[in-house]
Amino acid sequence: MKMHTSTLWKSLLMTLSLSAASAMAAEVELKIHHFLPPPSTAHSQFIQPWADKVMKESNGRIDIKIYPAMQLGGKPPQLFDQVRDGVADIVWTVPGYTRGRFPLTEVFELPFVAGSAEATSQAAWEFYEKYMREEYQDVHPILIHTHAPGQFHMRDKPIKTLADLQNTKVRAPTRTINEALNVVGATPVGMPVPAVPQALSKGVVDGAMLPYEVTLPLKVHQLVKFHTEIGGGRGIYTAMFLFAMNKQKYDSLPDDLKQVIDNNSGLALAQQIGAAWDQADNPGREAARKNGNQFNTIEGEELERWKIATRPVVDNWIKAMDERGLNGQQMYDDARALVGKYSREEPKQAQK
Repeated sequence: MKMHTSTLWKSLLMTLSLSAASAMAAEVELKIHHFLPPPSTAHSQFIQPWADKVMKESNGRIDIKIYPAMQLGGKPPQLFDQVRDGVADIVWTVPGYTRGRFPLTEVFELPFVAGSAEATSQAAWEFYEKYMREEYQDVHPILIHTHAPGQFHMRDKPIKTLADLQNTKVRAPTRTINEALNVVGATPVGMPVPAVPQALSKGVVDGAMLPYEVTLPLKVHQLVKFHTEIGGGRGIYTAMFLFAMNKQKYDSLPDDLKQVIDNNSGLALAQQIGAAWDQADNPGREAARKNGNQFNTIEGEELERWKIATRPVVDNWIKAMDERGLNGQQMYDDARALVGKYSREEPKQAQK
């Protein structure tokens, strides 16, 4: 009798345990795909903490698995199509990797528009809500943000003046910076971030335009000797990032789980992640300093020469928007004003 009762209790406990585990099983499983390794700022300071927070706030009803470094296959420029088509449920990607596909987004990538990542990311989200919803209508954007302004990192030749860029091969991150390098006499070489170390080590490029944030995990500071930073409150470039969810997957969520996603989206997230990207520049710069690398700054009259030289890139973007039936000058002015708003700059007359 004792044996029989014990067996019954064990069976009952096992059944209850299985029922409890079943009740706690996730209702929704999400796959996040991106192109950088786990030590990167994107993975360690944004995507993983975001996933942990969403899972916690859903009380375990959402389960998220992250696939860094293109583990689900494909190449970085294919990430947008992967989330649109449902290969991944969420991706973090660079819209600019697909040339000309997201033309309105490029306004923040124009020379001397972007400020800090914190300010520009908030500006970008507000600009998205006003102008860019149609550009991303095939997906559900969770966040649009930027990194801190990028700088020049050169192997063997310091860049101290605009003339120093003549006949140099420089990795260009975006279509607009491709154009900017062309107009100042450099040769732009487009490539995704993960390809930069090999290109530098093999001499495919003389240097690269990157934020310091990514130079440390890629060990770029060990492959170059010189760094040129842009003075003033606006950088020569930034790159826009998109963190987006498959539209059908989002629409299929029950309202309370949609709310969990919504609570971890938008302007407040843009401020938080932008600030993290600004801070992430510091270790990269410090690693370059410890390596004994040389630093130069473009400022004063020389900086004004750079702004004048790259102005045709801005004019071309404005013209392209006008040809689409949009008000290019107004959009450009709004983008600059929004960066100023979140930078807490004193209001200034818009650049013409």
